[in-house]
Amino acid sequence: MNARLCNDMLRAMLVLAVAVSAAACGKKNVKQVDPPVQVSEADFPLPGGEEGEPESSLRGKAYAPDPELSPVRFSYDKSELGEEARRKLQANVAVLKKRPGLEIQIAGHCDERGTSEYNLALGQRRANAVRDYYRYLGVGMGRMSTISYGEEAPLCAETAEDCWSRNRRAETLARRK
Repeated sequence: MNARLCNDMLRAMLVLAVAVSAAACGKKNVKQVDPPVQVSEADFPLPGGEEGEPESSLRGKAYAPDPELSPVRFSYDKSELGEEARRKLQANVAVLKKRPGLEIQIAGHCDERGTSEYNLALGQRRANAVRDYYRYLGVGMGRMSTISYGEEAPLCAETAEDCWSRNRRAETLARRK
């Protein structure tokens, strides 16, 4: 092969390599980072809302089931209140308004699936959902407290969906002030 032809081929390959390299480096995927968000205490109000009224204390006489206060059930891995749960809680609020001397404890429960830590957190979210709905309906925060039992206080111990659904609940327990 002639030297001139080899040089032309080398030049063409070099030009091609530079073009490919430039195309690959031309547009980089750069992830944009948003500036940090400034957070203040106003973004996280106290449970009592603007007035800052805290939950009732868990200390003192034991809370007990009250036949006029219905428990509510939750879907698997959920803490949102369904339509039936809201109806039951509205009926509970009617009872609480007739009996202003009651304090309540909302106890969140889960089925056996999931870790103990996860179920304690889920049970607390369920208790908080009920508490927040009661508050929305006019029950004062000073009359309420929440607690989570996670999976530790089941109503049913069978390994079946029917049993698990009974354990996924929030109970409203009562005591006299």
